[in-house]
Amino acid sequence: MTGRDPSDLERSARERLPEPVYAYYRQGAGEEVSAAEAESAWQRLRFRPRVLRDVSSVSTQTSLLGTAVPSPVAVAPTSLQRHAHRLGEAEMARGVASAGALLCVSSNAGLRFAEIADAAGADLAWWVQAYVLQDRGRTAAMLERAVSAGCRAVVLTVDTPVVGAKPVSGPSVWESTPEEYLHANEDAAAVRHVDVEKARDLVPADVGWLGSLTGLPIVVKGVLRADDALACVAAGASALWVSNHGGRQLDRSVATAVALPEVASAVGGSAEVYVDGGVRNGRDVLAALALGARAAFLGRPALWALATHGAQGVAAMLATVTAELQEAMTLSGCREVSEVTGDLLDPRSRGAGC
Repeated sequence: MTGRDPSDLERSARERLPEPVYAYYRQGAGEEVSAAEAESAWQRLRFRPRVLRDVSSVSTQTSLLGTAVPSPVAVAPTSLQRHAHRLGEAEMARGVASAGALLCVSSNAGLRFAEIADAAGADLAWWVQAYVLQDRGRTAAMLERAVSAGCRAVVLTVDTPVVGAKPVSGPSVWESTPEEYLHANEDAAAVRHVDVEKARDLVPADVGWLGSLTGLPIVVKGVLRADDALACVAAGASALWVSNHGGRQLDRSVATAVALPEVASAVGGSAEVYVDGGVRNGRDVLAALALGARAAFLGRPALWALATHGAQGVAAMLATVTAELQEAMTLSGCREVSEVTGDLLDPRSRGAGC
């Protein structure tokens, strides 16, 4: 099986998924402005390819917080994966491990971290995404389980003091979501819904707290500004993840393709920088690298692939995007990812409506 265009995958997934589930995966917050413009923000960028370069050998290999990966294409955390496939996060993990990529597992996973890790085996490199709850003890207990299961970093999501309101149309996904599809890694007394009890008093010191608690690198996800990025690095963050939560939090937030260069420029080489939001193919990944990202994370495309062809679909999708990136690098005169620099982008396209 070969990977297909993400739009084809989405159509196939929609045919297989109950409408409330598809709507939940696809929707953004508010008027869905940010969700709608995510892809076009990347598409507006234009390349200035280099010529007369020896590209007889082109490698997409890189590393993320010290973990070697075959390409800078990774999978972002998403919840309700058991609606996409009966084995949920375990099946996603198998697909990601098969591709040799890195996976970020949601704290709202429907399976225990140990089950997810065991399903994929030693080949899986994974991080855990975390919200800090008002009861920080519950957060600590959840992270202890993730550390015990072998996660290599903690991804602190900082853009969700409350959950952004989504458009309401038709039956809600929550009406058909079994209790066991969420919060499998929290104590039995934990509440079911993801929109309650998030800490609203997060401060930079919480980055250091999580690092001390887990002994792992901390990635701060949801950064869109240079000043916030610098504060996170000063607090001990090892990496910053430029994200507007897939357009699912504050609607009309800036597109990640627009925010990325400001964040990357601010931190320089003091922290790794990642991005998600609207990344759909290898050319988007090439643009992300040129804007200063070390890796691009895919969220919805991984869900479409999981729903359509399970682990095999996820692996094929990642392979396809990586092959597209390799082709784009070859056509741009870049032999390795370190050669993908900002001058590869036309500055006129960076400033035109982006």
